[in-house]
Amino acid sequence: MLKAPTRHIVLDELAFDSDPLELDEDTRLALEDTKLVVVRSAGHGQWKLLPNGFVGAVQIDDLLIEVKPKDKVGISQILFLLSYAKDPGFLPQNVEAETTGDLWAALGETLARLGERATSRGVLQGYVSQDEALRTVRGRIRMSDQATRRPGFMFPIEVTHDEYTIDIPENRILRAAVRRMLVVPKLDEEVRRRLLHLDRKLADVSSLVTGDRLPRWTPSRLNAAYVPALRIAEVVLRNMVAEASLGKLHVASFVVNMAKVFEDFVTMALTEALRKYPGRTISQYKTYMDEPCSDGTPRIVLKPDVVHFVDGEPTLIFDAKYKAASTNGQYPNADHYQMLAYATAMGRSDAWLIYAGSGTPTRRRVRNSDISVHEYPIDLSGRPSEVLARVESIAQRSFETTFISNHPSH
Repeated sequence: MLKAPTRHIVLDELAFDSDPLELDEDTRLALEDTKLVVVRSAGHGQWKLLPNGFVGAVQIDDLLIEVKPKDKVGISQILFLLSYAKDPGFLPQNVEAETTGDLWAALGETLARLGERATSRGVLQGYVSQDEALRTVRGRIRMSDQATRRPGFMFPIEVTHDEYTIDIPENRILRAAVRRMLVVPKLDEEVRRRLLHLDRKLADVSSLVTGDRLPRWTPSRLNAAYVPALRIAEVVLRNMVAEASLGKLHVASFVVNMAKVFEDFVTMALTEALRKYPGRTISQYKTYMDEPCSDGTPRIVLKPDVVHFVDGEPTLIFDAKYKAASTNGQYPNADHYQMLAYATAMGRSDAWLIYAGSGTPTRRRVRNSDISVHEYPIDLSGRPSEVLARVESIAQRSFETTFISNHPSH
C-alpha cells in the first residue's frame, strides 16, 4: 500500500512556472511516464514541474503532484463530465453530493457508493458463451473445429454452450475498478472497507488483464442498476494507473485531458438538448472549405464538433473550445476564423463557439458579411445540473436565433 505523501505540490493547469524540486532519477522518469507534467532541469539536481495539458494527480511513494483545472472546477464536476460524455442518462446526483477536493477520496467514495447500490439486491448474473471440449454434447457442436482439431475422433467434442454465471462483462469491469482503487493511497479507511466488501462479493469474477480492451456491454433493463457504477468504473480504468510496485517505486496516477473531456461532454449534452427540436444532430460532421480542384488536389477538410440539420440542411453549427480568455476577456482570433470558415462553407449566417469558463454570451458580427459568431461560455464550476441547464440554454437560444428567425413558418 502506498504511503501517505510527505511532499504535496499543487499546480494550476495554466501555470507557466513552479518552485524547484529535488527528484531522484527513478522518480523523475516515473513522473514523466505519467504525462501529467513536463519535468525540466533547474540545475544542481533541482527540477521544475510544468503542466502538460492534462489535469489529475500522481503519487510516487511520498510525493504527491496535483494539477488542478482552471476556474475552480472540482473533482466531482470532472467525474460527472467524464461519465455523462459516455452516457447521457448518468444523473448529476450520482457525483455532485461528493464535495471533497481530494481526487482519490472522491473517486473511491463514488465508486464504493455506486457499486454498493448496483449490488444491493445481489450480484448480477447473465449468460456467457463458452467454447469447450467435452465428453458429452452440450449446446452446439462446432463441426469445423471438430474436423480440424480432432480428425477421425468422436471424443472429446468441440462444443459452444451458454453458461449462466456472475462472470459477465459488467462484473469484470466493476471488480477491476474496485481492485485498482484499493491500491491507491489516501483512501479513507471506511471507504477502503466498503471497497474490500465489494471485492469479496465479486470474488468469483475473473480478473481483467491490464492493457486489454474493456469487455463490451450494452445498457439494458436487466443491468440498469449497474449502469452508473459501470460508468464510474470505466472512468477509473481508462484514466487511472495504480501499480503496487513499479520497479523500486509505488505509483498511482489519474490523468485526464480536459480539452477532450470538455469537447466530448458538450457534444453529448448538446446532442441531447437538441432532441426536442426538429431535425437531427451529427457530431464531427465532415465537410470541405474549398470546391473540388480539377487536378485532384486534396481539399481542405472541416469538422465542426456538432452540426444540427433541419430539412436536410446544416442549420446550427457548434464548436467547443477548452481555452482561457485573455486578460481583456477576448478569446483567440483563430477560433473566430475557424467559425467563419464553418459558416461560409455551409452557407449559414450564424455559428456558435462554446467555451469553458464564466462570462457573458457575446455576438460578433463579421464586417462586410452577414455572418455572426456567437461566443457562449459554460461555467464548469457550478453543479452538474447547472452545467446541463447552460447547455440547454445554448440549444434554445441558437435554435431561436438561427432557425426560427429564418424559418418563421416553423
